Amino acid sequence: MIEDPIVAEIHQIREEYARRFNYDLDAMFRDIQEKQLRSGRTYVSFPPNRPERRRTVASAAPVQTASYGSEPEV
Repeated sequence: MIEDPIVAEIHQIREEYARRFNYDLDAMFRDIQEKQLRSGRTYVSFPPNRPERRRTVASAAPVQTASYGSEPEV
C-alpha cells in the first residue's frame, strides 16, 4: 500500500499531541476546550438530533391458507 505523506504527517501530529497528554483523553479534551475559549470565536452547539420513535404495529393475526378443494371456515 502506498503511504500518503499528508496522512503520515497527520498521524505523526496526532501521536505527538496524544503523547504530550500521556494519552489521557480527558486532558486532551480539556485542552481543546481551553483553546476554543481562548480563540474568541463563537461556537455553536445544537441539541442532539434524535430520530423519532416509530410506533410498532401489533402483529396481525396469522394468515390462513386453504388447501385445494377445502371449504372455507365460517
